[in-house]
Amino acid sequence: MARKARPAKPPTYDQGLVEKIRVALGPRPEIVERKMFGGIAFLVNGHMACGVNKRDLMVRVGPDGYQDALAQPHARPMDFTGKPLKGFVYVDVENLDADTLSAWVMRGFDFASSLPPK
Repeated sequence: MARKARPAKPPTYDQGLVEKIRVALGPRPEIVERKMFGGIAFLVNGHMACGVNKRDLMVRVGPDGYQDALAQPHARPMDFTGKPLKGFVYVDVENLDADTLSAWVMRGFDFASSLPPK
């Protein structure tokens, strides 16, 4: 007896936010999209720069930029496991304008670009 195919589960992350990140990054051959952390991550030379988890923007700011990033409005520690990941923040994008969102995305891109390729 043949098995019935299971219906595809809809993504659990904000696809509109993913598209806004794609626009902010523009066409860059060094960027790869990968499923990570229950969402989508944008990697630069193998390093996560930013991504989307549910409705939050995830941004890799690095250990040196961590405290400054947390001091910004709408940012909080990235703690999906219950323990904050040093160098990563969640950004609540609900009230961000396009320029501020783009600045966060580019902050993650710039940090990931500074790392040696994997």
